[in-house]
Amino acid sequence: MEDLGGKLHSLTDVLKKTLFFFEELSVAEMVPHVHRKMLRDYTQGQVEEKVLLCLRQNQCFNFDQKGWSLNLEGNRDNDHFYSILLKRQQPVSVREILKEGLNSRNKKKTKPLVSGEASLISDGRFIQLENGHWGLTEWEVEAEQYSLKELVIKVHKTHPGGLSVQQVFEIVNSWRATTIKAVEAMQKKFPFFEEIGDGIWVYNASIHLSYDQMMKKFLSAMNRQKDRWIKDRTRWKKKCEGMDRQLQEVSCTHREVAAALAAKIEETGQYDHLVTQMAEKDLLLSLRKKEIYRYREHLAKLESKANSILHQCRLWVKRAREYDDEREKLKEALNKNQASLEALFTKLQQYKEKDRENKGRMAEMKEISAVKTAELHSEIVELKQKLEKVIEIHGQEDKRYREEINILSNDLKEALESSEEAKRTMRFLQQELARTRSEFKKIEENIKSPLVKALIKVLSYFSGSGNRKVS
Repeated sequence: MEDLGGKLHSLTDVLKKTLFFFEELSVAEMVPHVHRKMLRDYTQGQVEEKVLLCLRQNQCFNFDQKGWSLNLEGNRDNDHFYSILLKRQQPVSVREILKEGLNSRNKKKTKPLVSGEASLISDGRFIQLENGHWGLTEWEVEAEQYSLKELVIKVHKTHPGGLSVQQVFEIVNSWRATTIKAVEAMQKKFPFFEEIGDGIWVYNASIHLSYDQMMKKFLSAMNRQKDRWIKDRTRWKKKCEGMDRQLQEVSCTHREVAAALAAKIEETGQYDHLVTQMAEKDLLLSLRKKEIYRYREHLAKLESKANSILHQCRLWVKRAREYDDEREKLKEALNKNQASLEALFTKLQQYKEKDRENKGRMAEMKEISAVKTAELHSEIVELKQKLEKVIEIHGQEDKRYREEINILSNDLKEALESSEEAKRTMRFLQQELARTRSEFKKIEENIKSPLVKALIKVLSYFSGSGNRKVS
């Protein structure tokens, strides 16, 4: 086949070349080929609309139950131009052909060499290049732009009886350079290539359709799982923010406890100072008793506050354990989803065995369904890569969540330890208070002795306050 020496002019020419090579294709199967050649700024849906509109407007494209095909019969008025291109074996401009016709001697008797460029556009035998020259569709079939899987499917479509791996390799290698190992691996990779015995492989279009449908279901399930992961991630993020706020509250509470303990120590010092002056300032004893009662109430309040802090710490430990339980439940749900996917794949194997038994009836359905199943392979590969990336991202997020949980558990341990230290300090203060009480009782017993009472009466007599009763 000859080299065209330029790029194709329009979408119609690209569709002509594609349908000439694959003979019959659906619109969905043609979209990836067109997208690689032109309309790269368009989305896949827009490209599909453009392709369908072009196929319907041009008469050289035929449609039936199997799909779209190229009409190579063409317009009879263009047969002379077709024969000229066959002789020259290179692209020719229409203007050059028209000049040659005008310069011929028998202008009146000769028919026009070309009926017009509009008729060439609607003729499936011709394609136009960007420089305005015209060539034949059968020239230079660029097989290298098609994937190995598409070429192998084309070979099996043209040989429905089956071929060996060597035969498939020879045919595909004539189109593009490849290896027999790559061809064999391609046929073993997909379930719609079946080995019917003695190394003979055939293509099963119905299994290809089922395989694509199962992959669609699998990808939709993974998308739903992804949405659930995103929701769970948002929920756990909110929980972590709440726990951060609670940790801030705990730190504020710790500061308050420290201030209360400092105040308690200062008040205890004042109390000791008052006890040492008790013998000299007996008149202020009643006031000191009231202060002692107030200190007791304050200590009781501090103890209740410490107990409330300990209760909050226990609640946070309980919440952390509930978070671990929820994570285990999520793991179990993931395992169940994987088990259901494995069950679906086993069912697919059972369907394959049933399809092999009904191979005679499925032969007619191959040609009907084959044209609808070739476009999804590239999308499946991309979605698999995205799925692996999503799984990797979720694994990293799970690892990060575990690290955050470990940090929070360490903080909770520190809070529990600090609360235990506060309780020990409280017990020490209670012991000090009991010792102070015992000393106070001793002082009261000393005051009640007759000698002290007599001394007090003498002092009250000289001070003019003999009527005052000694407590």
